[in-house]
Amino acid sequence: MHRVFVYGSLKRAQPNYPYMTDSNNGKAELLATATTVQKYPLVIATQYNLPFLLNLPGQGHRVHGELYKVDEKMLKYLDWFEKVPTMYQRTVVELEINELADVADEELSPGNITEAFLYSTTTYQPDWPSLPAYQSYDSNGDHGLKFVLREDRH
Repeated sequence: MHRVFVYGSLKRAQPNYPYMTDSNNGKAELLATATTVQKYPLVIATQYNLPFLLNLPGQGHRVHGELYKVDEKMLKYLDWFEKVPTMYQRTVVELEINELADVADEELSPGNITEAFLYSTTTYQPDWPSLPAYQSYDSNGDHGLKFVLREDRH
């Protein structure tokens, strides 16, 4: 099993969350909410208003998201979904645990530091680091930028 931190459209109540719960893609179990130990720019970019975490540690904010335990099948699916390595790259990030889900995991408790995979990008446009950075992504947030589902992109 692997741990994956999601910060964007794959979180609960976000447009792509159904992919996390579809057993055809593999198994994913919510472990906790968490925050990156380091700051990163979380921006909304492209004509589709997609969330991107730029791999620029030390800039932006500590990013809030969700920590999942996933099986190998789901990890492979997420790699495909996130277009690794061209659009996103899967790297390891340090996280601070915020609030536990209803799971038993002796290694996790609020305030603990743990590691997980994260989909960030180094393949971004030159102006993206100057875009507004967010601590937390919500497709219906005050930013007013409507997320475009994959099936609606032309």
